[in-house]
Amino acid sequence: MVSAGDFRNGVTFEMDGKVYQIIEFQHVKPGKGAAFVRAKIRDVIAGSVVERTFNPTEKFPTAFVERKEMEYSYADGDLYYFMDPESYELVPINGKDLSDNFKFVKENMVCKVLSYKGNVFGVEPPNFVTLQVTKTDPGFKGDTATNATKPATLETGAEIKVPLFIDEGEMIQVDTRTSEYMGRA
Repeated sequence: MVSAGDFRNGVTFEMDGKVYQIIEFQHVKPGKGAAFVRAKIRDVIAGSVVERTFNPTEKFPTAFVERKEMEYSYADGDLYYFMDPESYELVPINGKDLSDNFKFVKENMVCKVLSYKGNVFGVEPPNFVTLQVTKTDPGFKGDTATNATKPATLETGAEIKVPLFIDEGEMIQVDTRTSEYMGRA
């Protein structure tokens, strides 16, 4: 059990038959009246975000979300197959359960598969990936302003903004959480 007074970022709990994760929380002690906890919570299965206030003494059952590292093998239509490194079993995951940042994952990358009570509800790609730039316009000398960027297509088909000095064929590092260029690899 976790009480609302003990909320921290990342804590998962059950409420009204759903599993929620704390994104942000704030303990509020107004000059008049009782203290309360204002929290931004995300339904981990549906993905919706809600802001709610809680009495600090409210208690909720802790939800244990399993994060298992699995290797992405291949896609077949709308199913994406992940291999368990211990049993070598292939687990199919529906495309709708994948996050937007899955566009940076290529075959044989290790991802974290999220499940609750045996039901898979999401996949977390690695925070940083190294990918090759397959298509981008050339940057011309004198074409600069402060922090000038241009669009680039990566080997997975994802598009991001890169600095003007990046050329086709170069390996770059990308932060999958923010979809931003981090540097050359």
